[in-house]
Amino acid sequence: MEASNFKFQKTIRHDRLLKAFIFLLIDLSLCSLSHPQGELPYMTSDVKEVAGKSFDYIVVGGGTAGCPLAATLSEKFSVLLVERGGSPYGNPLVLNKSFYGFSLIQTDEFSSVAQDFISTDGVRNCRGRVLGGSSAINGGFYSRASEDFVNKAGWDKELVKDAYAWVESKIVSTPELTPWQTVVEFGLLEAGILPYNGFSLEHIEGTKIGGSIFDIWGIRHTSADLLRAANPKNIVILLNATVKNIIFRSNGNATETTVLGIRFINSDGSTDQTYEAYLNQPKNSTTSCGDVILSAGALGSPQILLLSGIGPHKHLKNFNISHVLDLKGVGKRMKDNPCIAVLVDTDPQNRQPEPPQVSGIAKDFKFIIEGGIIPTSFNTTRMPVAAKIAFPVSEGKLKLNSTDPRQNPSVKFNYLAEEEDLEDCANMVHLLERVAKSQSVAFYLGVKHQNNLMTSTDEQKKFCKENVKTYFHYHGGCTVGSVVDNDYKVYGVKGLRVVDGSTFLESPGTNPMATLLMLGRYQGIKILSEIVDISSSSTAQQNP
Repeated sequence: MEASNFKFQKTIRHDRLLKAFIFLLIDLSLCSLSHPQGELPYMTSDVKEVAGKSFDYIVVGGGTAGCPLAATLSEKFSVLLVERGGSPYGNPLVLNKSFYGFSLIQTDEFSSVAQDFISTDGVRNCRGRVLGGSSAINGGFYSRASEDFVNKAGWDKELVKDAYAWVESKIVSTPELTPWQTVVEFGLLEAGILPYNGFSLEHIEGTKIGGSIFDIWGIRHTSADLLRAANPKNIVILLNATVKNIIFRSNGNATETTVLGIRFINSDGSTDQTYEAYLNQPKNSTTSCGDVILSAGALGSPQILLLSGIGPHKHLKNFNISHVLDLKGVGKRMKDNPCIAVLVDTDPQNRQPEPPQVSGIAKDFKFIIEGGIIPTSFNTTRMPVAAKIAFPVSEGKLKLNSTDPRQNPSVKFNYLAEEEDLEDCANMVHLLERVAKSQSVAFYLGVKHQNNLMTSTDEQKKFCKENVKTYFHYHGGCTVGSVVDNDYKVYGVKGLRVVDGSTFLESPGTNPMATLLMLGRYQGIKILSEIVDISSSSTAQQNP
């Protein structure tokens, strides 16, 4: 009998191995079809290779929006992409899902892929400092913006769809849920976050599985991978170089200033040793043909504008910065989505880190809830279920701390300062507790189910004030309508745009990554079409 049981079990194991092998072959073929890989463009950290040269477009910041933007523009124009960090390739803390979250706990002042900062609210936060930007250090959860967000932005809906599809065909995968993510999914449904939408890239109310930039092998595909779609003859990527300020030329016209190029330093060098790169100038013209485009993020882009003399005059005077343009919106309307996290495990353990794969979207899109396993050290992890307020009313501002562009600016988000946000947070905590203390979570952890939720609004508000954190989705500082127009051109300056999360008035979708990736592609196509329209108009005038 024992011999027959052993033979049966052996047969079952062989059958499972065969099925696993077949599925692996299918996944391999699908992956090779859905993510064609070209060669990465030329990259260098030698600033002298770029110094003194001219390009049609200069993109400052090789992050979530900057990489697809630069790749798209290179289809027809010469492009310099400047990134203050290094390459993500070969770095397991970035690329390997097994090391998810480790980059956030291994930080230093000038070279780590994640740069810490603490807002004046006292909340620890971070920003990407590597080619790929925050897409190289985040949870990789991919979900589009809502239709309402697209409508408010005034974007071309068909072009938005095409731009999303372009990104998704190159770096987005369908995740296979881990046991813990399945439990989170059940917990969300148990808490009444309905309907169940299964796998979806759309931002729809209920519980859903989102896309992921981690593939089936657990390899992260950052925005840097989109550079494989660039024209390698038209693009140069300068790494480990930090832009100090923008170079301007005055046209003798008080209402317009023209951009000539950028001034930059070695990221690990002296701020006194500067280098310059310029925009190409057509023959017999005093203006440039392209733009400097800031894609340095919600901290970096307003910081560069201030360092360049664009912003409130009084603030710039404190740092002896020559004033170029009194654009008062620079650094204003800074927002961060307040986050509350509840730990479901009782003690730190050494579990495998897990990014979120499932999201609960509740209360008219107002609350976003996810769960993961995050490292707190290199050998311990915790299991939080976390929620954020999607549309906070409270806002703050950003100021310079220093004229050193490598130093973080000072930023205050004013978390929960407005009573409306505090009320929302109390309601969110009630829902969050129902997920974290669900029967599904209790069963998975092997503990007794307890339904001891906070009952009073005052208790919930107190909990919010004492435990507010970041979801890392901060935005604003160069918002549309105050700093840039609907084409993302900076008001009062010719040849300067901002294309990144600093232009957002709210964070789109469950998180902004998908929409920032899309925005880079979208704006790149828009700029290409602008040039075509101008060329066609010019040709028509010459040939009546």
